[in-house]
Amino acid sequence: MSNRIPWDQYFLAQSLMLSMRSTCQRLMVGAVIVRDKRIISGGYNGSVSGEVHCLDEGCYMEDGHCVRTIHAEMNALLQCAKFGAPTAGAEIYVSHFPCLQCSKAIIQAGISKIYYLYNYHNHPYALHLLDQAGIAYQEVQLEEGFFKEVGQQHQKNLKQTD
Repeated sequence: MSNRIPWDQYFLAQSLMLSMRSTCQRLMVGAVIVRDKRIISGGYNGSVSGEVHCLDEGCYMEDGHCVRTIHAEMNALLQCAKFGAPTAGAEIYVSHFPCLQCSKAIIQAGISKIYYLYNYHNHPYALHLLDQAGIAYQEVQLEEGFFKEVGQQHQKNLKQTD
């Protein structure tokens, strides 16, 4: 990579890395909350702290949803609350478009913009609420071969340290 990647791609790549920590077997999601180009929080979908994980016990399903899982966006927002990091005016970078409940929490937290990589059951009411609240949302594309290029640069760096 001869040029630096744009900020939106950088932060979305971070959300994808976080998604790899997910303990959900149904969908691995990651979220990063950013203020002034600095990461203030991150989250991935998984069980409540101290509870068994879906990876170990299977999903606890009710009405087609796993009730054991806390979504990545909610975990990132709760981490901000736990450690006193203000979210008003911050942006959130999510691997998948937020569900209705996470969209409501994002609005209430004062997040100003949502960047996402994949559409995922984009609920019409979530879109309505986000539009009404004036929260912009933008799908971001990673260039084809993005991570291959990262790996190649890493290999090049390794050779230079020998």
